Amino acid sequence: MRIERIDHVHVEVSDRDRAAQWYADVLGLVRSKDLAIWAEHPQGPLILQTPDGLPVVSLFARDAKPASRDATIAFRVSATDFLGFLDRIEHLELVRADGATLTRADVVDHDMAWSIYFVDPWGNRFEVTTYEYRIVQDAL
Repeated sequence: MRIERIDHVHVEVSDRDRAAQWYADVLGLVRSKDLAIWAEHPQGPLILQTPDGLPVVSLFARDAKPASRDATIAFRVSATDFLGFLDRIEHLELVRADGATLTRADVVDHDMAWSIYFVDPWGNRFEVTTYEYRIVQDAL
């Protein structure tokens, strides 16, 4: 067996519609029209995808509980998109896992990559990262 890629990640939220809007605003994800029928069932997933159709997140309506360990979903982006995300941070009003407001100062330099970590309103952990190190280094 040869795995091609991760298809999608299950994420538990208390309100799928509100979550879908949050993921659209923050990460640019959109509802999958092709897989929308699954969301008709109250326990089924609402599939979010990239604008070009790649499924990424399946939202399940559950009583969201804080993560018991560091289960972070990381999204790789270009340096341009990473810097654009940083420019939007204040407008997005994101928070870190400790509840503090996320700022540009929270960017982590991994020496080969840049990342920023935050949580959604249901406590799910996310990372936006880029491996275009030098471009971001020069911009910061």
